[in-house]
Amino acid sequence: LTHPMAYDAATDTYVAISWDEAFMRIATVMNALPDPNMVEFYASGRASNEAAFLYQLFARAYGTNNFPDCSNMCHEATSVGLAEALGLGKASVSLDDFDHTDAIFSIGHNPGTNHPRMMATLRNVSKRGAPIVVFNPMKERALERFTAPQDAVEMVTGASTPIASTYLQLKVGGDVAALKGVMKALLEKDVADLVAGGPGLLDRDFIAQHTTGFEDLAADLGNTEWTDIENASGLSRADLESAADIYARATSVICCYGMGVTQHSHGTAAVQQISNLLLLRGNIGRPGAGICPLRGHSNVQGDRTVGIDEKTPAHLRTNIKKVFGFDVPEGIGHNAVEAMAAMADGRSKVLIALGGNLAVAMPDMTTCFKAMRALDLCVNIATKPNRSHLLVGKETLLLPCLGRTERDIQASGEQAVTVEDTVSMVHASRGKLAPPSDQVRSEPWIVALMAKAVLGDRYGIDWEAFAADYDCIRDAIEQVIPGFEGYNERIKTPGGFRLPVATAERTWKTPSGKAAFKVHDALGSLTDLDADALTLTTVRSHDQFNTTIYGHDDRYRGVFGRRDVVFMNTADMDARGLVTGDHADIESLSSGEVLKSFAVFAHDIARGCVAAYYPEANVLIPLAAHDTRSGTPSYKSVPVRIRKAVRHG
Repeated sequence: LTHPMAYDAATDTYVAISWDEAFMRIATVMNALPDPNMVEFYASGRASNEAAFLYQLFARAYGTNNFPDCSNMCHEATSVGLAEALGLGKASVSLDDFDHTDAIFSIGHNPGTNHPRMMATLRNVSKRGAPIVVFNPMKERALERFTAPQDAVEMVTGASTPIASTYLQLKVGGDVAALKGVMKALLEKDVADLVAGGPGLLDRDFIAQHTTGFEDLAADLGNTEWTDIENASGLSRADLESAADIYARATSVICCYGMGVTQHSHGTAAVQQISNLLLLRGNIGRPGAGICPLRGHSNVQGDRTVGIDEKTPAHLRTNIKKVFGFDVPEGIGHNAVEAMAAMADGRSKVLIALGGNLAVAMPDMTTCFKAMRALDLCVNIATKPNRSHLLVGKETLLLPCLGRTERDIQASGEQAVTVEDTVSMVHASRGKLAPPSDQVRSEPWIVALMAKAVLGDRYGIDWEAFAADYDCIRDAIEQVIPGFEGYNERIKTPGGFRLPVATAERTWKTPSGKAAFKVHDALGSLTDLDADALTLTTVRSHDQFNTTIYGHDDRYRGVFGRRDVVFMNTADMDARGLVTGDHADIESLSSGEVLKSFAVFAHDIARGCVAAYYPEANVLIPLAAHDTRSGTPSYKSVPVRIRKAVRHG
């Protein structure tokens, strides 16, 4: 995108407009609304800390806490689950911890495709001889072995480094049951060790000093039958006992996990079972140990830190009042699912999208596409066009913004922006490339000038000063957000600086002041399906990042030139009379939607489970299918029925 554009219904095209006209149109619509809660402020995790802070300040000054964001679709279960259990919804580990860990439990993620930079870390852990226990329904090449591009010998000879020392192919959605099984086995082995005169396998001093709820957890595990655990997890008791042995032998353990854990109706429960497992042996807050949720977008964590949150934290409410002089709106705003539902039924009339491809990323595309087309105004801030931009309402604008690699020159000179990574490190970057045109503007500039157009001089906020010099934005962040003391100086440090991580210091910001064991009676979701039903999980291809498809190949899974694919266990294929190359219809048992004539590929995946690509398979997932605790959509536990397609012609 090279210049601001507005959709013209008469010609069915976007036409160029000026920035002044774009802001005037936005202000006209927003200031005519009877209720500020009719606006949804969507944020993608690619926005910088500086842009995200201004964005939440604009929205709250306008009068709403509606902040649907991409975190709602991926790791909201982490933000909710870990905050309740540990007092902080972030990773407790640093990168250095991976150099000292004695074992890694990798649960529900495929780093070769989704977190490729992590492969070097896992390779180093493997080469040290530390076990890596993988829980994943699909066999994935990168989780089995890795050929390092930086290793000349491996590249020339085709050699590789083994990654998983133990690979447990649990059922899709079987993580809660599997983790319960590991913990149940650990407690049984602990009792046996005590009876034999040993010290036991649990860290009882840590449990007594730092936790609450252990007795309730132990009772729940004792009351859970092994047969139920095996049925729900798809793993044998022997496999889970073996994993418990590895866990017990390791002094320090890191648990890494991805969206295979969070994107279920039981996502929060699954996250808290991971924290339960770590707490049993004091594996949080010491070198080489901790919890590590793996996030995708470059600043999805930083956006939340600086205020993109529909549930306004107390410190944010207090400090905005102190610094900017206005009261933050009361109540909880909309998350992504709630925002789309409000747009669909007409309660919300305006969407501002700070990046992203919202309608395509969400479940239930049929509903979401209709919702976008019904808007009075949709403002898209983006570097390039995407499918959501074609869903035009009464008025739709495209505002071109700089990419992170492009030079950002404002009135005070060249600017830097910052992001926060998954281990709470804050880094600054300056783009070096020339922008594609002189009409492209930075995200902070766009947000600040849009706020100025809508709000005018309300509350005396100097939006133009923020746009002119990002040091001013960082000064404001320092005043409002804890942990950013000396922000402008500290970003000059090579490698950045780390925000405070209370859990790493064994400080628990919970009501009790201690970490909490969380009990969940259920063993997961979709445990009572009909005999011919299967559980579908959505996955990404190797040539894909989120909704951006760079190519139609998925070479490590043997797919080339297409994405209309369903991966199946050969036994499930045999039961339905299918072979590789056949085409099948996939019917959602939740919504009734059908994906027709998808190519069947045999794959090493747990029996009773199938996989298809995101976002193509999103149409199968109803908007109402989500984790009730966090609102995270159930992209990875979709009940389906698969039948051989009837092909005509």
